[in-house]
Amino acid sequence: MKDFHLITSISAIPETQWQKLQRNSAGDYPFLGYRFLAALEHSGCIGSGSSGNNNEDHEHDSGWQVQYLVRFDTQGEAEIIIPCYRKTHSYGEYVFDWSWAEAYQRYALEYYPKLLWAAPFTPASGPRLLHNATSDIQVQKAWQDALQAVQAFCSAQQLSGWHLNFIAPGDKVLLDTLCKSATTQAMPPVRRRGCQFHWFNQGYISFDHYLQSFASRKRKNVRKERQRLQDMSINIVQKTADNISAADIHFFYQCYQLTYWRRRSQGYLNETFFQLCRQHLSRQMLLVQAEKDGQLLASALYFFDDTTLYGRYWGCQQDIDGLHFEACYYQGIEFCIKNNLQRFDPGTQGEHKISRGFTPVSTFSYHQLMQPEFQQAVAHFAQEEEAQVIIYEQQARSLLPFKR
Repeated sequence: MKDFHLITSISAIPETQWQKLQRNSAGDYPFLGYRFLAALEHSGCIGSGSSGNNNEDHEHDSGWQVQYLVRFDTQGEAEIIIPCYRKTHSYGEYVFDWSWAEAYQRYALEYYPKLLWAAPFTPASGPRLLHNATSDIQVQKAWQDALQAVQAFCSAQQLSGWHLNFIAPGDKVLLDTLCKSATTQAMPPVRRRGCQFHWFNQGYISFDHYLQSFASRKRKNVRKERQRLQDMSINIVQKTADNISAADIHFFYQCYQLTYWRRRSQGYLNETFFQLCRQHLSRQMLLVQAEKDGQLLASALYFFDDTTLYGRYWGCQQDIDGLHFEACYYQGIEFCIKNNLQRFDPGTQGEHKISRGFTPVSTFSYHQLMQPEFQQAVAHFAQEEEAQVIIYEQQARSLLPFKR
């Protein structure tokens, strides 16, 4: 891990230095921004202290230990930041490796701790390396140095391996090249493919203009779905920036936890985190509220940057047919059209998104296990899985509602 230093709290890096690298390499992508990560850490959702479920009965390690690998220049300023986390479980990652952990256990080997290189709790593809590189050659060198540093760190710390999740689409070709040419291990990192459903703005001027691209029957279904809520006198309100109050976030958090409670679990994030986001990131937040007769019924929380809207969290006080689609999809599409955002990433899973115009897109992650035999098995698994994902994407694309 030559020239890289281990930083175990974001507070050890000046915000100005972090954000300078962020703007250069990641734009205003929200989930690697200083204040988003600081909110996770200061609320105890990552790092030592209270767990993400905010259980005050006992404090313990969250299972997400900050392991930022940072290289400084001769002036003492950060020039590369690798956002990594030492994980003692696989919760909150959305690239599922439970079967790999079980295989290790069967052979009496330790899968945890491992190193996760990702945006915590966020299955939104985006930049994964902060750097000050300004040319393609410099960017390639920064990635090459980062991969070597992560590999060396795992060896030194005796971790089972590293996992780089949800890379930006523009980095895929570079990562493929670097991983294939890797010479520091017996087997190169393995690429794993997944599928999500995203909406793309084709210059629409209104939601109705968007629906004109649908086949007639599909268009009528969406209009009927939206009209049903209007007939019930359910009003939808969008709030951003200073219009989002602490009370709004409190209600949203109750809804968020209800979503997990119905599945007999608890959300990864606590209310303190969301309130910190409201205080420091509200200009990149969209809160959608549903109400009837002055009573709030549901709430959905999004983040956005200059090009993309990210649908992240949702919950409702009572189940109402079609309300989830309105709050989490149609309102997001309207926001994108109004603000000229080019893409809407609503999160993982959900084949019901297809009929509403969300197109299947590939996501990519990279994995390196230190045990050669397991790395070989993972390589075979990923190869077979990718073939299945490609077929799935083709089938999903054939079901899109657009006119032929």
